[in-house]
Amino acid sequence: MIIPLTINGKGPFNFVLDTGVGLMIISDPRLIDSLQISNLKSIKISGLGEGEDLSAYISPGIELALESTKAENISAAVLKTDVFELSNYAGINIHGLIGYEFFNSFIVRINFINNTLTLFRPETNHVPRKGFRIPISIEERKPYVISEIVLESGEKLTGKFIIDTGAGHPVSLETNDGVPFKLPENKINANLGIGLTGPINGYVGRIKSLKIGKYILEDVITAFPDHKDLSSGIYPVSRNGNMGIAVLKRFNVVFDYHRSSIYIKPSFKHKEPFEHDMTGMELSSAGDNFEKLIINRVEPNSSADIAGLEKGDEILAINFKPVSEMKENEIENMFKPGDERNFVIDIIRTSSKTIERVILRLKKRI
Repeated sequence: MIIPLTINGKGPFNFVLDTGVGLMIISDPRLIDSLQISNLKSIKISGLGEGEDLSAYISPGIELALESTKAENISAAVLKTDVFELSNYAGINIHGLIGYEFFNSFIVRINFINNTLTLFRPETNHVPRKGFRIPISIEERKPYVISEIVLESGEKLTGKFIIDTGAGHPVSLETNDGVPFKLPENKINANLGIGLTGPINGYVGRIKSLKIGKYILEDVITAFPDHKDLSSGIYPVSRNGNMGIAVLKRFNVVFDYHRSSIYIKPSFKHKEPFEHDMTGMELSSAGDNFEKLIINRVEPNSSADIAGLEKGDEILAINFKPVSEMKENEIENMFKPGDERNFVIDIIRTSSKTIERVILRLKKRI
């Protein structure tokens, strides 16, 4: 979810709406000059990932505006280096992430089917909150929910999960009483994303079910982060894991921080099966206008690997349509899971600079 924000009267700038972010993060350090932010103080930020702590600045109070709504004296961490490189993955310029400041300022209704946000003032008396109410807690400026899971082994557990709209996965299981969760037998190695301090490695498997409110989701794709990457993070709030947007997008959701509640109402996608990426490749955009599509990573023995695709190859066309004429979400929708589907892919080899055509056949991996 990306929203346009005006900062100190300039912009708009694109920010990811991420409930997993407590302090607003400006990930593009070039904004320091364009916004003429001064009196910055250096800090170190710890978080998930295999790298070292991040160097950042803390800005003095800045003014944010979303259309006609303004918020003043907002602090932000300005990264000295853009470690996320979110622009390359989104295919548009991304300047940072915002969470608590936004969700604490409004009652936020999200319709994932229509890709719309509706905002209400917290003091509003009659706000449409259709759906099932689920109590949440706001701790260290982030929302947490208690949910019940059933592991592959059949073991039933009640866990505390951070609600994270910035996480693409359905569920991530970290530790139970400080001990990493037992990995399921059926699993694959995976890059689970980028944390504040670098890549998060681990495994992807499934759990039998997840209960959120009164709704039970079955056979849920689940991430199991590598324990050494978890150990590098500092958690001021004890938790068992993370609930991402792949769960939330099956519902219409209302966030009401001031009443410690979320409301969920199932959409028509509520009972769709959970599936993991079937290409086995990670893509990113490149070029001044993000017009190039580059293969960033290829998983061993995946569909992309079998097709002979390699890291660094540039994809020119998919099913004979140039990628320069396609939007990021169109490409994402084309590669949506569908076992045994075939695609004609035209590429420029990173090694030889020759143009080749390959057949990519999707393959279910988990």
